Amino acid sequence: MHNFADKVLWVYIVLLLLGGLIGFLKAGSKVSLISSSVFAAALVLTAVPGVFQPAFARGLANVILAALLVVFAVRLAKTKKFMPSGLMLVLTILALALRNLFKD
Repeated sequence: MHNFADKVLWVYIVLLLLGGLIGFLKAGSKVSLISSSVFAAALVLTAVPGVFQPAFARGLANVILAALLVVFAVRLAKTKKFMPSGLMLVLTILALALRNLFKD
């Protein structure tokens, strides 16, 4: 059905949404909920077969993940707190690495 890179992306999407939801529930951050939903929706479009050509979808997903990498790095540098930005930074690096190192 899905290759390894797609499975990694789906797991990342779920974690991204959960992070936004937790940010909203714990801190009342609507920005966290909205931004995680928007990025997750964009990633879903790259993961659903038939929406984009496969090569374009892979590239777009990598660009979105790279953008999230920058967002989480900036937030971590600004707050100097590992949670939640640092954790999401690590997960984003891991997702990018796994998707690109173990392509099917």
